[in-house]
Amino acid sequence: MSALRARCPDCRTFTAVAIGPDYQCHRCGREFAAGLVRVPRAWGRGGEAMAEAASLAVPYPETAVVEEATLDDQSAALAHALPERPVVLGGCCCAHVGAVRGLATRDGHHLGLVWIDAHGDLNTPETSPSGNLWGMPLRMLLDDDIVSAENTALVGVRSLDPGESAFLEATGIDDSLDRALANVDSVYVALDLDVLDPSEIDVFVPEPGGPRIGEIEELLRDVSRRASVVGIGVTGLLPVESNLPAVTRLLAAAGF
Repeated sequence: MSALRARCPDCRTFTAVAIGPDYQCHRCGREFAAGLVRVPRAWGRGGEAMAEAASLAVPYPETAVVEEATLDDQSAALAHALPERPVVLGGCCCAHVGAVRGLATRDGHHLGLVWIDAHGDLNTPETSPSGNLWGMPLRMLLDDDIVSAENTALVGVRSLDPGESAFLEATGIDDSLDRALANVDSVYVALDLDVLDPSEIDVFVPEPGGPRIGEIEELLRDVSRRASVVGIGVTGLLPVESNLPAVTRLLAAAGF
């Protein structure tokens, strides 16, 4: 499917057409701030529910569904399929790899990364207790120099494996937006909703003691005030309709 044309979430026809970074449905007239790419895969054992959550009916025109046999193929296909201003819906956090790769190669994008997650996602195959790739995507991006540690903020983390803690100490990555966004042209937001307190939303790996939705809303507004948010990915959900209000509320706070 061309990224210029998408399925309208309202009238369900392929009549939403890109007008710059925005979309307008030529049938019902509704306008949208971004195009949606679904990534219904979870790269680890037992992640079928996360993969199914990529089908949630978020209110953006669907430009592509990316479902490949390997993570490398997924990342390449996703980077190619991105609309000008994407909302990426996973699946697991590995969906962010292709999104960041694609956005980082665009002209004029000195890209910052704000990774909002209860977990570090900084393991390697050697340090991971589980071997699940969904615990490694941020480390993949940093090790491949797609983004720099200097321009990366890790926000909301409260469950780290020993190797992840050591990596953070060695690189100086923390939750500082002042540091991460000081010299960037644009930013991608990787939003794993397990960052929220489990009382707020149904997620695959709940972690107690997290922030409320209002706190993450304010964080997203702060990010959008500091730099142009050129893409956002939402991951880690369970496929229940009751999650939709929180998802749409947070996307709106980021300017989508």
